[in-house]
Amino acid sequence: MTVITETGPNIAVFCGARPGVHPDHLAFAHAFGRELALRGSGLVYGAGGVGVMGAVAQGVSDGGGAITGVVPSALRERERSDDPLGTIHVVATMHERKALMYRLATGFAVLPGGIGTLDEVMEVLTWNQLGLMAKPVVVVNHEGFFDPLLNLLDHLVTQGFLARHERALIQTADAADDACDRLCLRAPVVAAA
Repeated sequence: MTVITETGPNIAVFCGARPGVHPDHLAFAHAFGRELALRGSGLVYGAGGVGVMGAVAQGVSDGGGAITGVVPSALRERERSDDPLGTIHVVATMHERKALMYRLATGFAVLPGGIGTLDEVMEVLTWNQLGLMAKPVVVVNHEGFFDPLLNLLDHLVTQGFLARHERALIQTADAADDACDRLCLRAPVVAAA
């Protein structure tokens, strides 16, 4: 098994431990994970074996990519982290989880998820806004899932609570290949026929 190093590229994917109501969320997450692996990127994730999170990890695994999961001990059973893919770090708190994920990642992709996903993306956006780090953040807006969030961010700009250059820190992509391009991952090598 390939082991993730802090030199990357390693993409942290924020997403749900639930599957959502549309089966396409899982299929897209799997395809996104596979695209990461094909481009030579490792995955940093929350170590959940279910939902969108599990599908991304399975896609990376199927593509032969390196996987590192980070899970607080309290969530290990809840997110079925007893048999997760990859190298797993068990930490004490959510704060430790996020700090380690942020350190290991060279960029961040956001796929469908709930409050935890929103918490994670808002925190990395804040860190970028404050200059605490400078890593790409891409909201993968497959089938318009994040339209309400993106509209809210635009509203913050028009209301004077977010500068345009700060809003530009939040990139969007509709497809896996576009998201990987925006995360500065090299295109996969295609063998000549």
